[in-house]
Amino acid sequence: MKDFVIPPKDWDMGTPLPKSDATVTLKVDGFDVTVPEGTSVMRAAMQAGIRIPKLCATDSVEAFGSCRLCLVEIEGRRGTPASCTTPVSQGMSVRTQSDRLHKLRKGVMELYISDHPLDCLTCSANGDCELQDMAGMVGLRDVRYTATDQPLATHHEARTQGRDENFRYIPKDDSNPYFTYDPAKCIVCSRCVRACEEVQGTFALTIEGRGFDSRVSFGGASDSVLSSDCVSCGACVQACPTATLQEKSVAEMGTPDRSVLTTCAYCGVGCSFKAELNGDKLVRMTPYKHGKANRGHSCVKGRFAYGYAEHPDRILNPMIRDKVSDPWREVSWDEAMQFTAARLTNIRETHGRKALGVITSSRCTNEETYLVQKLTRAVFMNNNTDTCARVCHSPTGYGLGQTFGTSAGTQDFDSVEDTDVVIVIGANPTDGHPVFASRLRKRLRQGATLIVIDPRRIDLLATPHMGASHHLPLRPGTNVAVVSAIAHVIVTEGLADEDFIRTRCDWDDYAQYAEFIRDPRHAPETTELLTGVPAQALRAAARAFATGGNGAIYYGLGVTEHSQGSTTVMGIANLAMLTGNIGRKGVGVNPLRGQNNVQGSCDMGSFPHELPGYRHVKNPEVRAIFEAAWGVQIDPEPGLRIPNMLDAAVEGTFKALYVQGEDILQSDPDTKHVAAGLAAMDCVIVHDLFLNETANYAHVFLPGSSFLEKEGTFTNAERRINRVREVMKPRNGYADWEITQMLANAMGAGWHYTHPAQIMEEIAATTPSFARVTYDLLEEMGSVQWPCNDASPEGTPLMHVDAFVRGKGRFIVTEYVPTDEKTGPRFPLLLTTGRILSQYNVGAQTRRTDNNVWHDQDLLEIHPHDAENRGIREGDWIRLASRSGETTLRATITDRVSPGVVYTTFHHPDTQANVVTTDFSDWATNCPEYKVTAVQISPSNGPSDWQEDYAAQAEQARRILPAAE
Repeated sequence: MKDFVIPPKDWDMGTPLPKSDATVTLKVDGFDVTVPEGTSVMRAAMQAGIRIPKLCATDSVEAFGSCRLCLVEIEGRRGTPASCTTPVSQGMSVRTQSDRLHKLRKGVMELYISDHPLDCLTCSANGDCELQDMAGMVGLRDVRYTATDQPLATHHEARTQGRDENFRYIPKDDSNPYFTYDPAKCIVCSRCVRACEEVQGTFALTIEGRGFDSRVSFGGASDSVLSSDCVSCGACVQACPTATLQEKSVAEMGTPDRSVLTTCAYCGVGCSFKAELNGDKLVRMTPYKHGKANRGHSCVKGRFAYGYAEHPDRILNPMIRDKVSDPWREVSWDEAMQFTAARLTNIRETHGRKALGVITSSRCTNEETYLVQKLTRAVFMNNNTDTCARVCHSPTGYGLGQTFGTSAGTQDFDSVEDTDVVIVIGANPTDGHPVFASRLRKRLRQGATLIVIDPRRIDLLATPHMGASHHLPLRPGTNVAVVSAIAHVIVTEGLADEDFIRTRCDWDDYAQYAEFIRDPRHAPETTELLTGVPAQALRAAARAFATGGNGAIYYGLGVTEHSQGSTTVMGIANLAMLTGNIGRKGVGVNPLRGQNNVQGSCDMGSFPHELPGYRHVKNPEVRAIFEAAWGVQIDPEPGLRIPNMLDAAVEGTFKALYVQGEDILQSDPDTKHVAAGLAAMDCVIVHDLFLNETANYAHVFLPGSSFLEKEGTFTNAERRINRVREVMKPRNGYADWEITQMLANAMGAGWHYTHPAQIMEEIAATTPSFARVTYDLLEEMGSVQWPCNDASPEGTPLMHVDAFVRGKGRFIVTEYVPTDEKTGPRFPLLLTTGRILSQYNVGAQTRRTDNNVWHDQDLLEIHPHDAENRGIREGDWIRLASRSGETTLRATITDRVSPGVVYTTFHHPDTQANVVTTDFSDWATNCPEYKVTAVQISPSNGPSDWQEDYAAQAEQARRILPAAE
């Protein structure tokens, strides 16, 4: 028996791992190898530690068999088949080395090199080039073939040997800000094309021409990489075996020589990356192939938009000022802490302990968030803590908690591979969660049915080569009516899964709900006039979901950011229970979380009524756990939510706020009210990387550390706890958890944490769903999904498998109540908001990268009918006004939105889209109603007076005294 050299975990195995429980045993070079049925000969050899030369094969895409470098001999078969496309069979005997194979491989490689520049020493891929490696592996030492003149000219020389212009030569394309495309170095292996199709699903690349004239093309002849359909996910760059597609950072900084595994700090997918460095200089971020959330894929933000960490706008020293009208003054950390602690202590003594509060960050780690909520409960001695989930997914916590018993999604992302019909409601995955969207698109191309419920025609509906799709373009604000109409069809047409309901749900609750939902007022024909969704289209979608097999529901902020956000979440849960789509692969209810750790910030007790683990603060047995751990008495009364804090500040009873890693002045609704609340406070502490909009009203600025500069964990949308590792030392001197600890200790707390692992130990000791989570476990398993406890020591990929967390699933009556925000003669249009692929949230990070090439300003999408009625043309300045305020921005005319609906993003502070949004909110959680604002639009000649005043105030507020002063 061979003492196998186990292949390194990061080896490219050549072909994907098949999904089969059956195994096959074969011999490779005389040694027995057992692999899953359907495995390629190449992968079987690799598994045994035997490498076979290859160029067109890579384990992220299906085998192609074009390079003919991976030839092998198989006993009993004629010829030399390609090992990448040949499946193993029981008893097969394979030889990977022989004189014949050596000669064939060397000849093939010689042909490749004959049309490739031999500039290896100066090539940016030197030392990281598979072509170079394979030439060495087959023993190539010279090339007999040369092209002397037309028509035998090579592709890599601008002029022929006769010095004529070479018509086959194509110059390098450097239009993309992050990578170059050099056709001269292309070997036409098609790996980039297949990665764009199979991994990303964009189909931006193709092979044009035939034979010797074949070349990779980014769209039409006039297209550059930048102008093509390419979304800059990096999959093609990752797949390329040469320097044809190459990161500009590698060309400029050299080949990285070490890497650190960490987690992306953008959206809620939680992609794993290898941060690759030269010394302490970050050269590139490479998606980690074993990352369980992203499976080796990435998007433009995580892959390339990390440069903000070293942007010159970043503040690296603490700053203080007595009044917001004063310029900032840089001080030492000691002085900053003394100043802050004195102010907070004085406010507490003067106005009482409930005059202080915190806002935790959904971009910081679990450990850092835990300490911030502990700061207010154990040091400020109140429960005035809230988080950005208040303005995004707080209805998820309430709705799923009421119906299922826990406030999180039910599945892992791998589950999408087993779904048959998908409802995407109020979400735009290709822009907001692009890596998950690529996995979903792959399943759609395999035949799954798509149902989109959204006022806009999102890009997911344009997925190439997908199966059946349904688009229900509802009128903003009518989510509950549409979901109820779908349930009505399922119940009245006898499509409900009664066996599941009787076994897994409370039957009395169901009987009451079924009686409610059968009422003809919920019929699609009745609701059509209200929702704008044709009855037949809705019935077809309902039948498809109820009868199509495994049904999964994915939803986003288009569900939660409504006055009935919690009601819609409960309605979605009702749909899943009605059809039995809970508790197995391919089904479930899955909120797509907007920020990288918004799930974790909720888990860690950031809400004013809940301690970590979603346990109400009023319960004495819960408080006792934390009182014993912290050595303090915990207030049993829930604290203030963000809107309540701002209201109380205006009233004069709330005086101090510590904001870590959030920009509420730009992200929260009704900007003028937020500004009034902040201006009324005596001490606003902003803890962030940059002087954001909220810092305009701050008295203390504490410079934060980026995700590259800290240790800890993030929890993504699938409840997956991923490690964040220190790639470089904090440029500001301290990680964020250390800064919070310094502030607590300046106020007499006496905390003594020396590493985030100790904070996680405290979390595990006090929070049942994290009871078995340790850094050692995360190192061993890579990641785990909570609950991770004695019952599930390795985590829980699927929730509610045998029973709901609350026992029996609870159906809840979901009565539609119209929003108080009404259209009328003055404001006849409905505004809804969202995100775009290249920018993230308020743009503080992505606006400080080259992503601005794609989106350098917020635009207002207008239907051609509405634009024509108002005399608006593409690119015009327009005035966008509501009952709350007005702003100006440029128009883009599109039929992606329906007549009567307009849409914009909120990534750029000079637009301040939230100045027009209202203070209407969800009835249960106060989540703002961003998605429904009555507006009017009209031509304009540039920024409004309010925008100009705001810009002047911001410039005044950001003055920093020279160091000498």
